Amino acid sequence: MTTSKRKVVLVEDSPIALEILQGLLESSPEVDVVGTARNGVEGLEVINKTHPDVVCTDLFMENMDGLELTQRVMAESPRPILVISHFVGKKDFENVFRLLQAGAVDVFPKPTTDAPTDYTKVRDALITKIKILANMKLDTNRQRLSTCVESLPSSSLLGSIPQVTNAVSGLQVIAIGASTGSLQSIQKILSQLPMNFSLPIMCTMHITEGFLAGLVNWLSCECPLKVKIAEVGETPAPRTVYFAPEKNHLELDVHGKFMYSRATVTQKYCPSITIMFKSLASYYGKTTAAVLLSGLGTDGSEGLQAISQVGGITIAQQETGSALFGMVRQAHTLGAVQQMLGVEEIAPFLLKTVSL
Repeated sequence: MTTSKRKVVLVEDSPIALEILQGLLESSPEVDVVGTARNGVEGLEVINKTHPDVVCTDLFMENMDGLELTQRVMAESPRPILVISHFVGKKDFENVFRLLQAGAVDVFPKPTTDAPTDYTKVRDALITKIKILANMKLDTNRQRLSTCVESLPSSSLLGSIPQVTNAVSGLQVIAIGASTGSLQSIQKILSQLPMNFSLPIMCTMHITEGFLAGLVNWLSCECPLKVKIAEVGETPAPRTVYFAPEKNHLELDVHGKFMYSRATVTQKYCPSITIMFKSLASYYGKTTAAVLLSGLGTDGSEGLQAISQVGGITIAQQETGSALFGMVRQAHTLGAVQQMLGVEEIAPFLLKTVSL
């Protein structure tokens, strides 16, 4: 069975960088670079002519930079945008935040090495992102992301949000598993949950190393809940979102406190969604609700199955059209998915379920 190629437009003002990126992408039989441009103005023309699945753009360019290009594309012809730049690293999260506000789906640090082994890693990581983004279904009516307003008194929000309780539903924890390219999906789900949400939320996400702290800071501004990296020895608390740390799996010990574990040589993903899901299934059993978002690979599918088998609630992100993709497809094959929901439907479903 043949798979149609993912169509990509590259917008890059450096001829050398453009040649390198084009070579990286065209080394994959699954990617077709259908057009290139030197700045945002040219990029808009190429995009309108070629209708790519994904747009890859540099950040700083003359005549129209990547930020303005992102804003224009999302306003005129929304499609997944990946920003590839030297200025979207772990120390540049202000840039990343502005790009995500504008509608970019993900970022990728521009390659800086010629070593063959590093070249292969960069190529594989970039192509993986392209394949994930090409399968995303964007919300064309998406509102611009809010900015962080730390001065807003919490009491001003309490009167306008529903009081959430888990007294009847019996749920004790929510778990979310996400892969690269799911930054907007995570933001959309968490931003819809009120600050008095009565359950802890545990998240494991495949994200470029060095970006987790920035992601946590950004989400802290974007949602009413407290967001942090889980610490060893902590007990999951209500109204808090806990992220698995980089380079470690997040699990619970026999007392229900957070613990880290290292990946073995046979484990492909670290942190692993499946390992977190299985740990929650073991400790919380049927009082667990788990959400698996779209992503390449199979991580999370067996963990979702474990939660389903102990009587918990399992949700998977609805894919574009009728096709299933990657992690969600594998979970569906295992019979682990009870609910297929679009990203915009997940938080309302959780709120309704928790307050039953």
